[in-house]
Amino acid sequence: MNKYLKSFLHRGLIFGGFGPIVCSIVFIVISRIEEGFMLNGTEIFTAVVSTYLLAFIQAGASIFNQIEEWSTAKSLFYHLGSLYAAYCSCYLLNSWIPFDIKVIMIFTVIFAVIYFAVWTIVFVSIKATSKKFNEKLK
Repeated sequence: MNKYLKSFLHRGLIFGGFGPIVCSIVFIVISRIEEGFMLNGTEIFTAVVSTYLLAFIQAGASIFNQIEEWSTAKSLFYHLGSLYAAYCSCYLLNSWIPFDIKVIMIFTVIFAVIYFAVWTIVFVSIKATSKKFNEKLK
């Protein structure tokens, strides 16, 4: 088995369980705030399975940034694409956003802005840390 695929699956299996935990915490908070909040069995099942898969893909997708043969742009493309597909699918499947092109476009813009903001912060932080380590090595 390809070492990257194995790492993707390993990371997904380790962290996938956090999706349903976060989902259940959100549902508890909503039930405390929103009087009469109720879910049926199908909604609970869909939420648990989809948030598990979302967390699985999110954790596994971090491997894309570690494939040394890939350029930064290619890694970014695959990471962004897999996360966007997972989040958008999960949100639509659970009806957390309506299946409306305008709403999906707004979701896409917000997702892209947040993704690139986080990516830029991580990139700048890693660059600064690398610079400090290189200075210490000199």
